[in-house]
Amino acid sequence: MYTPEQEKVEYEAARAELLEEITRGTSIEDLRAKLLNKNDKNQIQKPPISETISKIPDDLVQTQAYIRWEAAGKPNYSPDEQLREFEEARKELQIELEKGASLDEIRHKITKGEMKTKATPKKKNIVERIQRKKRDLMQLINKYVAGSETGQEKISVKPKSLTVVELYSETKKEEDVGSILSKKIVNLSGMELLVLVTKPDGKTRIILATDFREPLILHWALSKTGGDWLEPPSTILPDGSVSLDKAAETKFGQISFGDPPCQVQSLEIEIEGEDFVGMPFVLLSNGNWIKNKGSDFYVDFSTKPKQFRKDAGEGKGTAKDLLEKIAGLESEAQKSFMHRFNIAADLIEEAKDFGELGLAGILVWMRFMATRQLIWNKNYNVKPREISKAQDRLTDLLQNIYKSHPQYRELLRMILSTVGRGGEGDVGQRIRDEILVIQRNNDCKGGMMEEWHQKLHNNTSPDDVVICQALIDYIKSDFDISVYWKTLNENGITKERLLSYDRAIHSEPSFRRDQKDGLLRDLGNYMRTLKAVHSGADLESAISNCMGYKAEGQGFMVGVNINPVSGLPSGFPELLQYVLTHVEDKNVEGLLEGLLEAREDLQPLLSQSNDRLKDLLFLDIALDSTVRTVIERGYEELNDAGPEKIMYFIILVLENLALSWDNNEDLIYCLKGWNHALNMLKSKDDFWALYAKSVLDRTRLALATKAESYQRVLQPSAEYLGSLLGVDQWALNIFTEEIIRAGSAASLSSLLNRLDPVLRKTANLGSWQIISPVEAVGYVAVVDELLTVQNKSYERPTILIAKSVKGEEEIPDGTVAVLTPDMPDVLSHVSVRARNSKVCFATCFDPNILVDLQAKEGKRLHLKTTSADIVYREVKDGEVEVAGPIVVKEESSMPRLTLVRKQFAGRYAISSDEFTSELVGAKSRNISYLKGKVPSWVGIPTSVALPFGVFEKVLSEDCNQAVAEKLDTLKKKLKAGDSSTLGEIRKTVLELLPPSQLVEELRNKMISSGMPWPGDENEQRWEQAWTAIKKVWASKWNERAYFSTRKVKLDHDYLCMAVLVQEIINADYAFVIHTTNPSSGDSSEIYAEVVKGLGETLVGAYPGRALSFICKKTDLTSPKVLGYPSKPIGLFIRRSIIFRSDSNGEDLEGYAGAGLYDSVPMDEEEKVVLDYSSDPLIIDGSFQQSILSSIAKAGHAIEELYGSPQDIEGVVRDGKIYVVQTRPQM
Repeated sequence: MYTPEQEKVEYEAARAELLEEITRGTSIEDLRAKLLNKNDKNQIQKPPISETISKIPDDLVQTQAYIRWEAAGKPNYSPDEQLREFEEARKELQIELEKGASLDEIRHKITKGEMKTKATPKKKNIVERIQRKKRDLMQLINKYVAGSETGQEKISVKPKSLTVVELYSETKKEEDVGSILSKKIVNLSGMELLVLVTKPDGKTRIILATDFREPLILHWALSKTGGDWLEPPSTILPDGSVSLDKAAETKFGQISFGDPPCQVQSLEIEIEGEDFVGMPFVLLSNGNWIKNKGSDFYVDFSTKPKQFRKDAGEGKGTAKDLLEKIAGLESEAQKSFMHRFNIAADLIEEAKDFGELGLAGILVWMRFMATRQLIWNKNYNVKPREISKAQDRLTDLLQNIYKSHPQYRELLRMILSTVGRGGEGDVGQRIRDEILVIQRNNDCKGGMMEEWHQKLHNNTSPDDVVICQALIDYIKSDFDISVYWKTLNENGITKERLLSYDRAIHSEPSFRRDQKDGLLRDLGNYMRTLKAVHSGADLESAISNCMGYKAEGQGFMVGVNINPVSGLPSGFPELLQYVLTHVEDKNVEGLLEGLLEAREDLQPLLSQSNDRLKDLLFLDIALDSTVRTVIERGYEELNDAGPEKIMYFIILVLENLALSWDNNEDLIYCLKGWNHALNMLKSKDDFWALYAKSVLDRTRLALATKAESYQRVLQPSAEYLGSLLGVDQWALNIFTEEIIRAGSAASLSSLLNRLDPVLRKTANLGSWQIISPVEAVGYVAVVDELLTVQNKSYERPTILIAKSVKGEEEIPDGTVAVLTPDMPDVLSHVSVRARNSKVCFATCFDPNILVDLQAKEGKRLHLKTTSADIVYREVKDGEVEVAGPIVVKEESSMPRLTLVRKQFAGRYAISSDEFTSELVGAKSRNISYLKGKVPSWVGIPTSVALPFGVFEKVLSEDCNQAVAEKLDTLKKKLKAGDSSTLGEIRKTVLELLPPSQLVEELRNKMISSGMPWPGDENEQRWEQAWTAIKKVWASKWNERAYFSTRKVKLDHDYLCMAVLVQEIINADYAFVIHTTNPSSGDSSEIYAEVVKGLGETLVGAYPGRALSFICKKTDLTSPKVLGYPSKPIGLFIRRSIIFRSDSNGEDLEGYAGAGLYDSVPMDEEEKVVLDYSSDPLIIDGSFQQSILSSIAKAGHAIEELYGSPQDIEGVVRDGKIYVVQTRPQM
């Protein structure tokens, strides 16, 4: 009994045998009779038809079968249908023979396109739209992050000791050998050969050295054209050399060098003048020839000395050693694609050991090749089959790493897409053979076709795909030669490039009209062969490789038989046929669904072991690439489309990106968010546009984060390797940008830009969000990041247009307005700073307005704000502008704040009922004051504190004397203006040791207050707590706080830091309340922002927006949502303790120091990617109303308790409100 799997194998073997019989000429009837034992020879009166048919050459049958396939509408035949089609083609040719036609006449009719066929378009069930399967999007999540296995990305490998030959190379470089033209170390069966070419005083010096043990002879010549062997002049022959016919021989000599001494065999040759361009050579040892992988070695003299760009840096952020090795091998790699792919294959294991940056280096190098920044072929002829074999070797290695290192899959896909598939030797060989058949069949053996044939024979490349397409377009256009050049030029091939090939193409194509049909048929067929080798992202070629195809041999031309990939999902071939059938459709929505359905079906296979994995990968890459081109073609379809259709297109493109990117969790939640927004729109929810705007903002953040990731990983490698290889600067400047444009991320960004104004208009959001509504007049300055200018002082009133504002920056002196496309929270530090400093601060959502403002750099503008808009106009020179209360702060007018130095009060720890202004700051005192006074449904966390003066007391202890002395030295440097010491000061504070009395007092106070003592778990937990306390103290010297105190002339030495200790509430949500709306100044309404998880994502520099709402104090049960959340990250933590900064420099009159210093949890927070589509605060109206109303009520109660506007922070846990701090609203 066969198992099902064995049955399948046997079936395939039987089918192959039958196919072989059919190709030999046996008819299906004869086969059936043979199998059923019914072919009784005595009853056969004449030879079987098959004997006559078998006289027809296979190449004619193949061609007639192709004609039938075209006439039938190019259907996707099953293997059985293919067998029948071959038989029908033979029958049609047999009919012609029976009519009296000779084989030559039949061949001529086929060439002229006069051969008729009875084949008709195959009737098929026309599917206008596929039915997409319902899938769980969560199954698409992958969290692969480069370096995730070790927790830290490996950017360098352990340095290995230099070999003897490498040591000799370094020794020679230290000598005055002139500029180095090239250096190469070649492997010789475990030994090494150094080839160093230098240029001393107008001469060319070749230095050869090897650790080869046997006596060695150099058999060499000189070359004037790059391929010839010429006898070297006797004047340059080293001593002991022997002249031969067109060559010379020179023995290597033993050289001892270094300490300890090392030995190599070495020789040097010095050539005067510029008559020769290179040196071919081979080696001779004990009568055996040593060659370079079967070919001659060749030393190129024409290479220019390397010019390192000054701005290339030192390779920081790259796999520097690998990039330098690549650069050293480039002169060899540029000989041919075979050389380049083999060198890449040799380096791939080393690149993998370097980790993400190593593979990034390979990608950059291959991308330089693919974009024609590197030489493709130089002085070397190579057969197409050798190129495809080298490609096959490299792609096999990449496939293996894809299997074993999933964290690098995105990079590996990108490398594969630049290399092309390659293939078994027969696929590459057909490039060489098939062009001869085309020339013979179509009588076009001279001119351009012969020149192209010579190029194809000696060095085929991806340019040949373009040339073939240009010929097809030229013929289809009724031989319009301008169409030929248009196709070439649009794909980067100029007349100069055609002439630059080793086998140059000088002529233009010229064909007869009677050649048209035959050439179109044969070139169309040839295109598949070219794409099978060169085009990794070609859809039709990729589908053929996975579905299987057979190309018959013709005479000398080899045949190709590609078997189908096993294990494909049910219905997958039909799905791919749907895609191919509709790939040119003008209305692209159905096609996009088909492409994505095919990619979804492929995903499980890409994670499994499969010996044809790379074919599946190239199919997936091709489907991905087709999505991008189809989307761009479909833009016209969206010109008059409503938001529903644009949103659906966004969903499709986002799904495509999620299927391509590593670490795609954020994209999946964006995708779920868009699905929810689309459902809200379809159900006519009043808030659909407001919610969709938050998802749009989050999606933009995801794209920006990916772009920053590419910039970090790829751009340094591009710039460093590009500087070593002499790549054009313009190509380096846009390297990462072009990588992004090549994918569907650019298409998604374009769709978001289409939808954004629609959403803003529908949700009545306008073009601006006003964070600080202040009228201003100033001069426009454009900066990339507010962070880079936060410590600058502008001499004249300045309106900053900042592309990036994170939320924790300071406002620079002299700034009257900050306008940004970024989205800091209204209650972030920089927002509070702007309002306190009376600086206009706003987010602009309209890119056209931003472009206009940036174009006014250096101009003087007047900004007039309302609660929802900014109107601006240019102020002309000499015009006196007095509109509005414009305040330009002079340095002399800045208030000088004074602090009173706090002293140690004799206690290391105090409970909340002991909090006074002499011992702790306002943060601690306010929490103590609230206890027992707020409504019972508002929770107040238990607190203790390390009061003022404890830091100074700990520093004075004998055990910390060395730390105190080091700090004193560093602070003197800081006072002298060296702000670079701030980081060193913070590190030094972390060296403090705790006095035993501090430990004991803090333990007692925490336990008596009902708080857990960390040391009860283990000593390590106490060490974590002590480190957190020191980090709070050290934050006195963080850059933002230090420069902020300097601006208001606050004496930094007098700043004292108490530490408020609270048990962390593991929050579901965190909130900040301003009991007077800060954007409008309306005291009748409360403004609040809410985030999921801990509040650090709200008050810290975490990207995205919080949920924001207002609530009238006269109707606290009716909150109004102003914006839904777009923050991708939430912070969550185990039950733990937090140590909060509480300085005497916070909440001073006229100066808000809150938020400048750090609060540090004992345990590290866990970053969680957020899914708002399942968050009850977003999707459950009654839950949302209950929580937001409770927050508003808590804020109103605390404001009434203090009798003044309050800035309140709190959390929500299991529906209960907790307030963790309050202070006067500034």
